[in-house]
Amino acid sequence: MRCSGLTMTPRPDDREVLRDGELTVIGRIRSASNGTFLCESTLGESSVHCVYKPIAGEAPLWDFPDGTLAGRERAAYLVSAKLGWNIVPYTIIRHGPAGPGMLQKWVQQPGDAVDTEPRPGPDLVDLFPAGAKQPGYLPVLRALDYAGDEVVLMHADDIRLYRMAVFDVLINNADRKGGHILCGVDGHVYGVDHGVSLHVEDKLRTVLWGWSGKPVDDETLEAVARLRDQLRGDLGDQLREHITRREVAALHARTVALLDNPVMPTPDRRRPIPWPAF
Repeated sequence: MRCSGLTMTPRPDDREVLRDGELTVIGRIRSASNGTFLCESTLGESSVHCVYKPIAGEAPLWDFPDGTLAGRERAAYLVSAKLGWNIVPYTIIRHGPAGPGMLQKWVQQPGDAVDTEPRPGPDLVDLFPAGAKQPGYLPVLRALDYAGDEVVLMHADDIRLYRMAVFDVLINNADRKGGHILCGVDGHVYGVDHGVSLHVEDKLRTVLWGWSGKPVDDETLEAVARLRDQLRGDLGDQLREHITRREVAALHARTVALLDNPVMPTPDRRRPIPWPAF
């Protein structure tokens, strides 16, 4: 006897929902320097929260060409994905309510929802009183807080941050603030806001200087070597849809430089960290 039944249509995954769903603006993220919106993308019965940055909302910068920040965010995602570290949340370029722009999956953090608790203890990047020992943290610089007390900026000695620091060296990230490092409810650490990256000139500014002058381990170098080779093929073609040939060549040169001299760079006096640091 043959049995018949209903054919179940599989639910679309989050990436498909972001690519093809209908975007609804929930609100504007006021802390961002460019036009940035929290949106919901809905496809059928599935919905995903996301960040939408329309190209029309990009503020002009003296050192980056106008209208290129969204493409740099997409390019940074492509590099992250090829490295296999998945630092950057899924990021695409698509049309939205204010025209074409960057769409990135929202990172839900502990404490975002009413049923989740904030992450206990200090943040991955935080300020600590000067002179107090902080096991598991690496110092970056000393400063004075708003009350005039001496504090130390530190970040966790964490493999997830270490890979992010190497990633920033490769993409030449000019704006790695503490607030651009997100700890998701899934336990993964994500990096966001890569619009000012992948320049041909040295622009590296980061709060992740704790490993400066330290050698890069072999496993990390293997990933960098794979990236170097992939830049000569399909990855290079994909990146040139969003950044210039010179910028792709500069990215390739940075991979080669790190492989030839596998030591994390040290800050200089020009502007070692972005300001504000969070």
